[in-house]
Amino acid sequence: MHFFSQTFKYDHPWSHVIIGMWHKYPNPHCTHVVTVDVVDRSVDPETGIVRTERVLGCKQKTPAWIVKLFGGSEDAFVREVSYIDPTAQTATITSVNLSLSQFATCLERIEYMPTSPRQTSFSQTAEIQARVAMWRSMADRMESWLVQRFEQNARLGKAGFSDVLRAMWEAKQHEVAS
Repeated sequence: MHFFSQTFKYDHPWSHVIIGMWHKYPNPHCTHVVTVDVVDRSVDPETGIVRTERVLGCKQKTPAWIVKLFGGSEDAFVREVSYIDPTAQTATITSVNLSLSQFATCLERIEYMPTSPRQTSFSQTAEIQARVAMWRSMADRMESWLVQRFEQNARLGKAGFSDVLRAMWEAKQHEVAS
């Protein structure tokens, strides 16, 4: 099993970040995410927590050796479940790959929390595990490639989300000035 983690702060209020979260895709940095479908959304009447389940459709360039061994295509799907607590001002998002999950899993967890009225912390972790137990060297190679791909996508995701937040902030400032 391989791990990835990163933390940083967005210079935007928590509410702005959460609104931006729903507008993250499409963006020019994350062209691998091609569809986002809301499967279910509910609000707990007692707590006000919003639960949303989405399926993200992605196009990924998969190495030829993985396709030869395990099959598959460029099309991949990810299940994402988020919990937004407007009272506690927390957001937790978990995601897991649906495609080729019998061979490898990537379990991701993201948390957003306010650190000040104008800043929001972002914490991201991922556990990546190949399920090719009888070929440990192949599993290590696959996990290394998956971690590398995850890191690349995480960088693109940060850049894309920063652009989305900046555009929303500029639109809000323009609206206030008008």
